[in-house]
Amino acid sequence: MMGLARKMAILGGMVLVLLIILTCLSIIGRLLNGVLHGSLMQGLAPALSDWLINYIGPINGDFELVEAGVAFAIFAFIPLCQITSGHASVDVVANAFPVKVNRFLRMVVAILFAGVLALITERLGAGMVGKYYNGETSFLLEFPTWWAYAASLFASSMAAVVAIYVAIVRTTEFMTGRIELWDGVEGEQ
Repeated sequence: MMGLARKMAILGGMVLVLLIILTCLSIIGRLLNGVLHGSLMQGLAPALSDWLINYIGPINGDFELVEAGVAFAIFAFIPLCQITSGHASVDVVANAFPVKVNRFLRMVVAILFAGVLALITERLGAGMVGKYYNGETSFLLEFPTWWAYAASLFASSMAAVVAIYVAIVRTTEFMTGRIELWDGVEGEQ
């Protein structure tokens, strides 16, 4: 499961890097297009400016791609965060509890998180089917919106699988008293 979680995080990171590059190129294109439309460039080299304006500008539909890609990336990072207990937590009160109570709380949280991720995955699947059958497309690029749902569904499915695994491990840890997934939260026995 750790291998799956790492692979999903790497895939999410690659998508995020591509989205960052896309956003930067779009911003640079928008900036250069504004400069080319400006009075300075129009005064110095109007023919060159007019010619470049046809090729330099923002990337059409960049925000649609970012919207779809970020949704995928978020779900792709969840498995690694879940399996390493990387989620934000407030331990001010929990540190005062005995080890057995903390294990119980971790088990309950893991089970609830797995349930929520399974529900989100099911709803994404239903949303994807709905988008597929109604033929909805994005506004500018006109790509089928079910593609973005499918990518997010894949990532959320992997997140749900890892979350269910973590819930099973946390339940086993609570029942047996043995630590199966070390994450630095628990101290010496």
